[in-house]
Amino acid sequence: MMITALYERPGRLSVVEKNIPGLQPDEALVKIDACGVCGTDLHIVEGKSRSTPPVVLGHEFNGTISDIRSDNGMFSTGQRVVIDPNIPCDTCYYCRRGLVHLCENLKALGVDLDGGMAEYCVVPVRQLYRLPDTITQEQAVFIEPLSCIIHGIDRANVSVGDTAVIIGGGTVGLLMLPLLKNAGVSRVFLIEPVAFKREIATKLGADMVLDPFTENVKEAILDMTGVGADVVFECAGTTDTARQSFEYVRRGGTVEFFGVCPIGETIRVEPNSVFVNELTIVGSYINPNTFSRAVQVLSSGMIEIDKLLIREYTLENIHAAFESLRTGDTIKNIVRPGE
Repeated sequence: MMITALYERPGRLSVVEKNIPGLQPDEALVKIDACGVCGTDLHIVEGKSRSTPPVVLGHEFNGTISDIRSDNGMFSTGQRVVIDPNIPCDTCYYCRRGLVHLCENLKALGVDLDGGMAEYCVVPVRQLYRLPDTITQEQAVFIEPLSCIIHGIDRANVSVGDTAVIIGGGTVGLLMLPLLKNAGVSRVFLIEPVAFKREIATKLGADMVLDPFTENVKEAILDMTGVGADVVFECAGTTDTARQSFEYVRRGGTVEFFGVCPIGETIRVEPNSVFVNELTIVGSYINPNTFSRAVQVLSSGMIEIDKLLIREYTLENIHAAFESLRTGDTIKNIVRPGE
């Protein structure tokens, strides 16, 4: 038997025992070392994001191979691995066009299939990536969100010398900041109402950190750029910040919706303004073919993980981890099963 965090229905997350599952061909049993608690997990429990309950949550996880049924020779027991949770079908229209993240039959560990908030997880071998010795268990939980952020930066078509605005100084915004600086963005503005998150953003190299509750953000960005930002990344996931994105972008610029707004919520956009200003509006969804790049980024030391505020919880104390995330007093919460 093993301890798991089981999402049963909206509003109900339970710590329960389950049998350790057996393996099918081309699967591995991973003993979980660490699992991140993501905003998506919180949205799932609140009934604001899709899932297929009952399901063990957790899609940002890493561990050690305990058993494996595969003859490809790439993996063996005892190896440290990190897991890409998103599993495409490889046969639908979108998969055959190379758009695996838009797969009509996409399933995700921790969303549709049992994930990493458990002592063990069964993982298709194709989803495993070797974890370099230079990356700790704590650092490895950032690989999955980093892979999504890399895709987001690709989607925004950022150029050397651009100016960028990041709305939201949570995990995503703070990880995106040094990646943009390393990509050659000349100035990065980060908008965040929480003081300790603004302090971290400053330590990570933000050129200007703005409090939207006490400062005129639009005026400050115009003063610094003259015309507005080349790219605005909405990473807070609210309709207010989605709407504000259009106030900060220059003519001919790009607005990217990266944050996850609740399903069904809308904002008003004036089509003539998009037309006259020739704006580009893009979405960024999960992590197609960027997972290995995320491993390399973390291995390089480009992201100063030690500057982030990280809290650790036991699996049995999972509700405290969710409450901490809900109140916003952390950057990343990590669950360590069996501790």
